Amino acid sequence: MPEWIMAGAWGLLAGSALLIGAAIGFLAPIKQRIIASIMAFGSGVLISALSFDLMNEAFKQGGIRPASIGFFAGAAIFTGANMILNRQGAKHRKRSGNQQPKQSESSGLALAIGALIDGIPESLVIGVSMLSGAGVSMVAVIAIFLSNLPEGLSSSAGMRKAGRSLRYVSTVWFTIAVLSGAASICGYTFFSGVSDQTIAIITALAAGAILAMLADTMIPEAFEEEHEFTGIITVTGFLVAFFLSKAEIGF
Repeated sequence: MPEWIMAGAWGLLAGSALLIGAAIGFLAPIKQRIIASIMAFGSGVLISALSFDLMNEAFKQGGIRPASIGFFAGAAIFTGANMILNRQGAKHRKRSGNQQPKQSESSGLALAIGALIDGIPESLVIGVSMLSGAGVSMVAVIAIFLSNLPEGLSSSAGMRKAGRSLRYVSTVWFTIAVLSGAASICGYTFFSGVSDQTIAIITALAAGAILAMLADTMIPEAFEEEHEFTGIITVTGFLVAFFLSKAEIGF
């Protein structure tokens, strides 16, 4: 099977967690503390993955300067886009409580775009990780899957309380899951053959965007509902991903 198809399949697999989480959050009522615990665990997993997998790989390929440039650029791009979306009604897109606005054309579009900018950097990483010829980084796939699950769960639960229909919710997350697969393909095809420094910048850019996303959206939700145990749950997720990275699992 061509490598670019494999990249898309891995991206789609990671993105499918959005649909799974959305279905659970919309159809099966779950306590917000449980959702927050999943968010905290997923945050720890992603922090470990971007630290020991993404940034470490960026440093190996390009050195400290490209890694730093990409890292700050990713955080700045995400923060800027997030500020714009916050003003359009997507500020609480990962919240499972009553913080989400009532359904409107502008807020619905902002929520969808917000989910997209959360997922694109993660999906690009999957495709880029395959350029070395060593196969996909399973740590990245697992980390992204585990972070997407609570995002779909939390956001869809909030959308349900905001009065959005099952059709609306399923369409949003199905579209984002498909675009996640497409982003992985783009990561593999567009950056194939480019210099190591360019790959380092792209990898670090994704890491910076992911960390900014965690600080702006996932961790605040986890702390608000599960603040007594947020730290230990996040540390547990970090350790799980750390052990996976040391196991050097790849396909």
